[in-house]
Amino acid sequence: MYSLSSGTEALSTVLTSGVFRQCGLLMICESVSLGVLSLPAAVATLGLVPGVILIVGLGILATYTGYNIGLFRERYPHIQNLGDAGEILLGKFGRELFGTGQFLFCIFVMGSHILTFRVMMNTLTNHGACSIVFSVVGMVISLLLSIPRTMKGMTWISFASFLSILSAVVITMVSVGVQSHPDRVIQATVETNLYTAFQSVSNIVFAYCAHVAFFGLIAEMETPQDFKKSLFMLQGFEIALYLSAAVVIYFYIGTDVHSPALTSAGPLMSKIAYGVAIPTIVGAGVVNGHIGLKYIYFRLCAKSDLMHQRNKRSVGLWIGLGVACWVVAWIISEAIPVFSDLNSLISALFASWFSYGLSGIYWLHLNRGEWFASPRKILLTILNIGIACFGLALCVLGLYASGTSISKNANSNSFTCANTDT
Repeated sequence: MYSLSSGTEALSTVLTSGVFRQCGLLMICESVSLGVLSLPAAVATLGLVPGVILIVGLGILATYTGYNIGLFRERYPHIQNLGDAGEILLGKFGRELFGTGQFLFCIFVMGSHILTFRVMMNTLTNHGACSIVFSVVGMVISLLLSIPRTMKGMTWISFASFLSILSAVVITMVSVGVQSHPDRVIQATVETNLYTAFQSVSNIVFAYCAHVAFFGLIAEMETPQDFKKSLFMLQGFEIALYLSAAVVIYFYIGTDVHSPALTSAGPLMSKIAYGVAIPTIVGAGVVNGHIGLKYIYFRLCAKSDLMHQRNKRSVGLWIGLGVACWVVAWIISEAIPVFSDLNSLISALFASWFSYGLSGIYWLHLNRGEWFASPRKILLTILNIGIACFGLALCVLGLYASGTSISKNANSNSFTCANTDT
């Protein structure tokens, strides 16, 4: 999972340098986040073989869909964000639809970070207080860090977030490897039902949901054509990391692996891992929150000069929006207090389209009138229609799976002081 960014001085310096490796490194820092923590449990649900195939297969497909985003941006170089792309496809309605979708995505990701903060605090304190108290504390901390309207250190926050989640995952992998797990069960395949299996698929999709930020990243690059090289660098690293973390942790823990995976490291090492992961749990959530706030703030101030002012009205509006957005995110985290359930819902609602389905539509739009011009075009047309349909299937089946799981857990787990972490 990723953290959105745009418009900072540091970001522009990196991306206008013309060095694709620097851009690729930045994309890695912004993309690798909480999504990796649900992958071992996904493998446990699906079985080792299907889990590996899906992690690699969806990663390769995400590479191609990211490539299509690069092609779309080359044809329409004025695109700065997802709303611009939506306007090309569907006019003003598309701009509003895609922009609102990106904003809601940010809100739900904020909720995921609040939920993870709660899991972290329950782990660190051995459930020393009401879980609702922990989530409220996470919300308040995130809100306070979101008060500044500028995020000049956003790039450094993303870098610290990446290092913290990478370190936490490595600590977990080493910890489960040196511990004894005599009763572990490892299954190559698992007999499961549709909603359980597809919830795990949705959690894998969630790990590849960075595509919504690609237009903004390309817009900052001095040589947008280098985006493809940076994309291959990003996806190669993601696939390798996700596969390694999922397989290693599942291999040593077996079917009893937890989600988030850090909880599986043992009583002491899980505390250490969560402590190391704090910059990701808090920082990446704040970055996403800031982007969501900026979208609403700019829309409300579009017809005035309020956004450029520093007075009680502008500051009050910013803080008021921040409180409203973080409270909504907190409500989401408490209403859906199971990490894998919330992530699968985010995947179904947003990542299914942003990372997969829309990419096929982009290609079809770019090649209108040429779909059957040659055998190669015919194959690509079939492929991209399939990708668009795949995005639709991820959305529909993902909503069914996540909705079924949420309904099973909602009555007993929502808005409760109990420790519901799994």
